[in-house]
Amino acid sequence: MTYEEIFEYVDAEPFRPFRIQMVSGRTFDIRHPENIRVGEHAVVVFEYQSDNDRVFERFKMLGLSLIETIEHIDSPMAQN
Repeated sequence: MTYEEIFEYVDAEPFRPFRIQMVSGRTFDIRHPENIRVGEHAVVVFEYQSDNDRVFERFKMLGLSLIETIEHIDSPMAQN
């Protein structure tokens, strides 16, 4: 997976939520573009507190070479 491919999902207008599946089988749902930051070799996925979507509780760094697939998921579109 390349960072350019991931930006196609992150920068889509309108944004559509998507799921990242790792080669390990683990998945990460990205429901808003602010939930992810894309780097040259990795992405950082933020998990926010349920009562405050401005404060994240944890984050995961995912190596681009370990991402198996990305696909859109059925979910309400994020509001900006």
